[in-house]
Amino acid sequence: MGRKVLLITTDQQRYDSLGCNGGAVARTPVVDGLAAAGINYRRAHAQNVLCSPARSTILTGLHPATHGVRDNGIALPLDAPSLAALLADAGYRTALLGKGHFEPNIDFDFRWTENRLARDGSTGPYRGFEHVELALHGYWSRFHYDHWLQEHHPEDVDGFLSFGRGAIGDGDTRAPDTKYNPIPREHYHTDWVADRTIAFLDTLPADADWFVWMSFPDPHSPWDPPGDEARRRVPWRDLDLPPGYPGSPEKIVEILARKPHHWLDWYEERFPTLAAPPAFFPNSLTPDQIREINALVHVENELIDEACGRVLARVTERGWDADTDVFFTTDHGELQGDFGLMFKGPHHVDALMRIPLVWRPAPAAAVPAAEILDPVGQVDLAPTVLALADVTAPDWMQGAPLPISADGRERVVTEWDSEKPGSELRMRTICRDGWVCTEYLPGPLYEGTEGELYDLAADPLQWENRWDDAACAAVRADLLADLHDHAPPSRQPLLPIESLF
Repeated sequence: MGRKVLLITTDQQRYDSLGCNGGAVARTPVVDGLAAAGINYRRAHAQNVLCSPARSTILTGLHPATHGVRDNGIALPLDAPSLAALLADAGYRTALLGKGHFEPNIDFDFRWTENRLARDGSTGPYRGFEHVELALHGYWSRFHYDHWLQEHHPEDVDGFLSFGRGAIGDGDTRAPDTKYNPIPREHYHTDWVADRTIAFLDTLPADADWFVWMSFPDPHSPWDPPGDEARRRVPWRDLDLPPGYPGSPEKIVEILARKPHHWLDWYEERFPTLAAPPAFFPNSLTPDQIREINALVHVENELIDEACGRVLARVTERGWDADTDVFFTTDHGELQGDFGLMFKGPHHVDALMRIPLVWRPAPAAAVPAAEILDPVGQVDLAPTVLALADVTAPDWMQGAPLPISADGRERVVTEWDSEKPGSELRMRTICRDGWVCTEYLPGPLYEGTEGELYDLAADPLQWENRWDDAACAAVRADLLADLHDHAPPSRQPLLPIESLF
């Protein structure tokens, strides 16, 4: 028998949302317990702050430029490298329960496999996963969760807010993408993902080696958790505004004006980010709307934590806990009021790049608990899991097994490559030695001389852009040289953008 692996991911969850990472609102005792017993990576970064590129990196162990999914709306080829396939070849039982998004979701003609599985009555195989049951945030009518809900609880279908509905939600403050969903908690997709994970585990013999990716669609917008839970758990009127909220429209403009111009252009309705609902611009947000959105996010995070607890309890009941490694992470973060902004986009700051990453090694391995300050990334997950399974990582993988103690790692790199009309923008970012340095590549919006430079120790909120500060010129030059030396190679020819999402 080998090490079993439970990979838990969420969607668009901030680093500081967890109690173990300083979160003071959402109660996350299950993940906090994993961190206390295991390894908490304090400087883990996404390799891209959009869903499909980041998720494809987790699956392949490659940077987005190399696997080719450099933006949402690009399909990862079906023959692309897959961690699940490598494990299946080694005799592992494999499953993906919840959100995939390795292919576009805006797909009315069912061009992509991910969108056809439930329609065709199939639960796999898919990308090396022998068993797949998919869900997305909300109700889309095409995934396994949607079919289950329609068959067993059709009365709950209309309770969800349509994804990307726009600037006006149905919450108390009419904040974008908010609603108090009348659905019972046990019918909501968070508990469904946990239920389906438990059901798959219950099909396995006691001596099976397994890799299960449990992928929760929350806390990605739309923010429409079960209303009874939302009203009871976190009253939005009681919340403080987040520390990263500047405090007034004038202060927001002052801070954004120090950054490359697309930051302020989005706020002032001159730049379409395409990573937020149509017709939404952040200058419309009120403080109460930020409070209400954050309250709903906190509720969703609590429900995820409790769902994780149920699955881990079943792992223990099956006698597997001592041999099971548990990872908890996300694909990318959420602005959630920082800088006066919401959702995500081409903004390489901690709110979006820095992600929770907790690894509870199998207790039988007797790995000491630790906090790792060295920078790591999602690209390191695949080689880590392969090492646990005693499978040699292919030479083409670009990450390295996650450290269990400080090992002198120096840098982590994040990319952004949007080619969608009106928002064409390419960035490369390095985090090293307590600095974040972002280079803007030449294109329609920038000449290639612009950038961002932040001293994380002196400016943890990343309000002071030091790119043009003469006192930081040597630091900037050194970081850029290092970034150029470690930028991942680009797949050629480029994969086509075939959808917006």
